[in-house]
Amino acid sequence: MINRATIITLLTWLTFVGQSIAQSGATLADEYFKAGEFEKSANEYSKLLKTEVNWLRLSRYMYSLQKSNKADEAVKFLRKQEKADEANRAYYALLSGQLASQQGDTTLAKSQYTQALQSAKSSIPKLEKISDAFVELGENRWAIRSLEMAREVSKESGSYSSELMTLYKATGQTEKAIDEAINTSKQSDKKETVLAALQGYLNTKDEPLIEKALYTKIQAEPGELAYNELLIWYFIQKQKFSRALLQEKATDKRLKLNGGRVYDLGMVALNNKEYKTAAEAFEYIVTTYPQGQLYPFARRLVINAREEQVKNTFPVDKLEIRKLISDYQKMLQEIGTNNKTLEALRSTANLYAYYLDSKDTALTVLDLAVDLGKTDKNFVDRCKLDKGDIYLLKGEPWESTLLYSQVEKSQKEEFLGYEAKLKNAKLHYYKGEFTLSKELLDILKLATSREIANDAESLSLLIVDNTGMDSTEAAMREYASIDLLLFQNKTDEAVDKLNQMLKTFEGHSLADEILWLRANTFLKQGKNDEALEDLKKITATYPYDILGDDAQFTQGKIYEERLKDKAAAMDAYQKVLTQYPGSIYGAEARKRFRTLRGDTVN
Repeated sequence: MINRATIITLLTWLTFVGQSIAQSGATLADEYFKAGEFEKSANEYSKLLKTEVNWLRLSRYMYSLQKSNKADEAVKFLRKQEKADEANRAYYALLSGQLASQQGDTTLAKSQYTQALQSAKSSIPKLEKISDAFVELGENRWAIRSLEMAREVSKESGSYSSELMTLYKATGQTEKAIDEAINTSKQSDKKETVLAALQGYLNTKDEPLIEKALYTKIQAEPGELAYNELLIWYFIQKQKFSRALLQEKATDKRLKLNGGRVYDLGMVALNNKEYKTAAEAFEYIVTTYPQGQLYPFARRLVINAREEQVKNTFPVDKLEIRKLISDYQKMLQEIGTNNKTLEALRSTANLYAYYLDSKDTALTVLDLAVDLGKTDKNFVDRCKLDKGDIYLLKGEPWESTLLYSQVEKSQKEEFLGYEAKLKNAKLHYYKGEFTLSKELLDILKLATSREIANDAESLSLLIVDNTGMDSTEAAMREYASIDLLLFQNKTDEAVDKLNQMLKTFEGHSLADEILWLRANTFLKQGKNDEALEDLKKITATYPYDILGDDAQFTQGKIYEERLKDKAAAMDAYQKVLTQYPGSIYGAEARKRFRTLRGDTVN
């Protein structure tokens, strides 16, 4: 007599054998299908469908029949199964619709697709599968209807937002695609996907839809942080920092975020040279959260932002410089000198040195800073570089090179070390020691910092291009000495010497460089017309030399940013595009030209 254990073992073995046979059958069917042997694959899938029905087998069976010229057999199969197999009726209707569509019967196709949806509407999983099937068949609009129905059944307004975002975009329904992208932003793990999707609409005719949709969402759900984050992101992308700040402050007040996000926006604005907005952001933190952790940092940065604004408004107003120093002093009295405020001492010292010609006072302030921050090696080395620069302002280059060399040794293979080496290279250049300068610059061309490598490359090229033409190198020595005057902020004296150089070395290879240097000096003095005159001489006399496109692009910036002459700016940028097609300024010139013209399309 067979016992119970033996029966169980036998049944288990039979089940395993059955599964193995089914699995081998599926593998065989798939192999035939992939090899394009459709009659054989149809035969195998037919057997498999008798044991289990799923979308992959059904769709491949239909495809195999069609490829075997058995379309009639496919139609008969679907009609028979649609009546007999209620559980998979949606699939049969969908495939019937596909066959009708292929035969050009759009009315029947629509009827069958509708029936497929009706058969699946009571089940969210079925609707999800039907949607995937529609996508596979290239019927994206019907896939959308499937998911919209699934969303309605689930009663969750945000469900399937990521999938719908993709499908709406694929079907050209831009407004809905943007709306779903914003819905998707509520899913924190989809943030990058959402930003990438919205980025594609920036600078196109559809861009206004983003802002419109965001305001609609915020009004409907004012407490949803994701929407506010997106609106702020949008404003930053469009360089509308003041509007981003307004939104960020409103969000901070409503959600009580302690100023953290406003602080971050202030830093972004500062890095983008939007000094006015940066100052307003830090001022908000100072006045709103006087007891907060960010207060000492914001207290310094609000002055720092104003400092950058003053230093970049030409000519520089010395009265404003004194106000900045007074603000820094008040801050230090209020908060004290500590790790959070040490940078204020550096800023104060540099304002004294560069704008008020109080170099000894500046050195005294830096000595105090070094003493207070002696535990911070990087801070001390930054102060040493500042001191080296100030000694150069004083005309004491040996003190400068001693300090630069100390930082080189202290910061080997670090950014500050490379910066110190670049300063030493420039010092040799100022002194007319071109061979020594070039040796250091050639090392710095390989620096990890692109900024330093580029500066080294530019100065090296200047030296190579303008030495060796005469035995005395008189022109280059004179030019380097004027560069030192400009470093020392002696702009009037520098202009006088540049005027003399243009007369003495007329026709020299440095002539365009002299004009370029004088133009930039005029800009520092706020003499826009004089600067434009020199830039136009460069583009007229030396149009194809290395500074031709620089001079042309700078003209555009002067007209746009300083003189507010839109037409002249557009003309200047257009000349960059037409006369210098390979210029590194090409992309920026095109962007500025189109912005001035009012374009919204890339």
